[in-house]
Amino acid sequence: MPFEFKDHDLAAFPPAIPGKGTVRYEKKPVKDQKGQVVPDLCTVWITLDNPSQLNSYETEMVKQVILGFRRASNERDAVAVVFTGAGTRSFCTGGNTKEYAEYYSGRPEEYRQYMRLFNDMVSAILMCDKPVINRVNGMRIGGGQEIGMACDYSVASDLANFGQAGPRHGSAPDGGATDFLPLYVGAERAMQSLTLCEPWTAYQALAYGLITDAVPTMKSNGVFVPNPLVVTDRWLDAGRMVYGTWKTGAERDAGKKVFETGEIDLTPLDTAVDQLVTKLLMTFPACTIKTIESVRKHKLAHWDANKEQNRSWLGLNMMTDAAAGFRAFNEGPKGKREIDFIDLRRRLARGETWGKDLIDAIQPRATPGAGQ
Repeated sequence: MPFEFKDHDLAAFPPAIPGKGTVRYEKKPVKDQKGQVVPDLCTVWITLDNPSQLNSYETEMVKQVILGFRRASNERDAVAVVFTGAGTRSFCTGGNTKEYAEYYSGRPEEYRQYMRLFNDMVSAILMCDKPVINRVNGMRIGGGQEIGMACDYSVASDLANFGQAGPRHGSAPDGGATDFLPLYVGAERAMQSLTLCEPWTAYQALAYGLITDAVPTMKSNGVFVPNPLVVTDRWLDAGRMVYGTWKTGAERDAGKKVFETGEIDLTPLDTAVDQLVTKLLMTFPACTIKTIESVRKHKLAHWDANKEQNRSWLGLNMMTDAAAGFRAFNEGPKGKREIDFIDLRRRLARGETWGKDLIDAIQPRATPGAGQ
């Protein structure tokens, strides 16, 4: 009589909602060291599928990610989990600012409930019973950076960029970034990224120890070339390290022309991910996941110590900074989606209190005659 397994899933993975962002759950082949498909084993792919909004996650998508990682943990034939985004522009840019601005803004208790789901999403990644690879197919910003850092490995397209956005758009990066980023890159670099919100290139992220690998995915004249917007051919300029930094001026303009005539092909990224899965395949599964869990403890020590108090603060913040910042991003004219920071600081220094009048006053305004 064949052995009958018990079902350890909490709930069935939910179906996609037409017209809404969703999360895809798929099983894909595993390859051996000769590149041949291995029968009866797989890799689970969990894909954020909301490309029109840069794979930002809506509330229902957060639930799907949680259930996806719980389900993947119980897949007896799975070697690893690949967590990625749809398309070529973005892995994830964090929470959906439209939903934040139109529903959660001004409702701190609602956002506190939402943050319970968000916290459970991060914890589901950190406690997955399989190795988790973040396939970074584009931008990894804000909450996307946070859920990416919760993964065990990150393999990126060299067109990707990495960073935070909260202090410029009304939040604090307390969904994991303040816990995880110093562990990856040290306190000084983490402070710079978390507060100034200046994104790093994939090559900077690799050099700083934030990711496992970065591979070219821009094809120009039929040949893969390094990111044309990034300096990849020199190390020092006037005593300053420049390798991996963003190009400026004429160099950047020339790089943009390569983008206009080239095409993005993520095949090298998929190959790099497959190669990492193959390396994991050739290890004892119990020893590997125990090792991963031991390394994860360093993240969990900070995450578990801070996640609840951060959840409460982020809920209350929906009455002040977030109410202003997310509205500005959601409603502001193109290219001008940040509040008037100088005016805000002056108003607060004069003793004005937070409320609708203050939030209205600091919203971005369209330049007369300019298009949206």
